[in-house]
Amino acid sequence: MAEACQQFPSVVDRYFTRWYKTDVKGQLYEDYCILQHSNRICVITLAECHPVLQSGKNISSISYQISANCSRLQNKVSGKSKRGAQFLTEFAPLCRITCCDGDEYTIYSCIRGRLLEVNENILHNPELLKEKPSTEGYIAVVLPKFEESKTVTEGLLSQTQYEEVLLKRTSIPDSKVDL
Repeated sequence: MAEACQQFPSVVDRYFTRWYKTDVKGQLYEDYCILQHSNRICVITLAECHPVLQSGKNISSISYQISANCSRLQNKVSGKSKRGAQFLTEFAPLCRITCCDGDEYTIYSCIRGRLLEVNENILHNPELLKEKPSTEGYIAVVLPKFEESKTVTEGLLSQTQYEEVLLKRTSIPDSKVDL
């Protein structure tokens, strides 16, 4: 009679494939997760081991102002062909996260495509980034070009490959293990 509570997969787990980009631009542990939907849309998020999520840092500000002439908040998309969307390259900055300890992290797109939207909710509630990084705390939504949609994941790691990277990072070097 007393059945154990069944754990159903989340919406993210059911409808998105997780891809990872590690050590972006050579910055150790600055990993991103790209959630790819079957309709090609990609949601850019922080991976679980990103320093902002791992070290108990407090976020003082998030800014989508990339330079004096470029603000991701000015992105205005309209119509079926997504006219007006800013085009992003793999290393296009999306936002900057500043922590209370003075550390600053630039978050990059990791994939080529059109910027459909940025998450303005994290500007007013930066804790969403830490509390719900894969859902309400996402960074941006990007739509890869149709002809590139199959190759957009080249250079990204699958969930299994990423877990192997995490294991390697935390494993003790063989020379220090006494058997």
